[in-house]
Amino acid sequence: MKTPLRSVILAVALCSGPAAGLRGQTATPPVERVLEDVRFLASDSLQGRLTGTPQADTAAAYVARRFAQVGLQASPRGWFQDFVIARDAPSAVRAGIGGVTGRNVIGVLPGREPGLRNQIVVVGAHYDHLGLGRFGTLDPDSAGIIHNGADDNASGVAALMRIAGILAAAPPPRTVVFIAFSGEEEGLLGSSYYVRNPIFPMSSVVAMVNLDMVGRLRNDRLLVYGSATATEFPALLDSLNASAGFALHYQGDGHGPSDQSSFYDAGKPVLHLFTDLHEDYHRTGDDWWKVSGEGILRVADFTAAVVRAIATRPEPPTYVNLPPPPVTARTPAATPGYGAYLGTIPDMAGGTTGIRLSGVRSGSPADSAGLRRDDVIIRIGDQEVPDLQAMTDVLRSHRPGDVVEITFLRDGVEQKVKTRLGTRGA
Repeated sequence: MKTPLRSVILAVALCSGPAAGLRGQTATPPVERVLEDVRFLASDSLQGRLTGTPQADTAAAYVARRFAQVGLQASPRGWFQDFVIARDAPSAVRAGIGGVTGRNVIGVLPGREPGLRNQIVVVGAHYDHLGLGRFGTLDPDSAGIIHNGADDNASGVAALMRIAGILAAAPPPRTVVFIAFSGEEEGLLGSSYYVRNPIFPMSSVVAMVNLDMVGRLRNDRLLVYGSATATEFPALLDSLNASAGFALHYQGDGHGPSDQSSFYDAGKPVLHLFTDLHEDYHRTGDDWWKVSGEGILRVADFTAAVVRAIATRPEPPTYVNLPPPPVTARTPAATPGYGAYLGTIPDMAGGTTGIRLSGVRSGSPADSAGLRRDDVIIRIGDQEVPDLQAMTDVLRSHRPGDVVEITFLRDGVEQKVKTRLGTRGA
């Protein structure tokens, strides 16, 4: 249940409109409009939009108001999807937000064709950031200092508004659902929760397009992750880029540390647009005046064309299940002594004793053993694994090639399988 303070802040934000230019937006030049969104979300007054804080609620209310202004409808359950973060979720413990309520914001653009409107394209961007930097910061002495997260990810939310406005002016045949996710910085908590508790059946989702850090376009360089998650994506991207003129760089698989991963692990084609890392990533210097309004606009307009194409073509994209990219020597998981490889994808939302899986890597030892999404691993060999740290310790005690027995729960029933552990990055 919301506290009285939280309810008051939410009501005021929804009713008053917290930034200039919200009314009469058609008279606001597009570049100024996206910068207004970034300026508000990345303002000091929101104190870094840490999940579960009153300031994050103010940001959520702003997003809902903007969704309505650009022509979206609330979902059948309203603008907001609340979820309680488990007290034992690993990242929540480190961030100090265990037990708080996160809030996804959902807007809907109904499709215009009866034969296709029951199929859905999801377009997402996370609106949370690091708050006062007590978790996740890359500044060595910045705990207690506001991390505004202008590029990460106020830029993506501003692009989300632009895309919604473009598509609302001429709705495509399929329905487009826009989601501003909470809890991304703590382990994709909001998108993971949505995939498990969708407003519309996940079977109706044909693709998901994610925008995360699209505010620092330089030398026309645009990265697109997930280009190989559907057989049609490379040709589609190349065709639309012929007029957009980006120096487009593809990254094939749909895995990665942003919200598209939750959907890819659920068996959906995904794309993630990204203008690359920079020196202010997860630091106090990620402020609004460093983003490029023109760059955000270009990325948003290109993404709107991509979404329209996916939402218009007669057949949905063809999902391709790819293994994750090889782990490189620069990745901590590949350092000597880390241990053997199982290939599970843990559900970072926690909330249970044992390791609930959000998926398994294709071709991994876990996949070969028949483990799958929603299984809960409780023992490896004779070692209990009540949490992720315990599981990590057990795997570190084994070598690649060891055969282990895994005890897990599936639909509450205890089962056991054996598998041969692999080598990370193989």
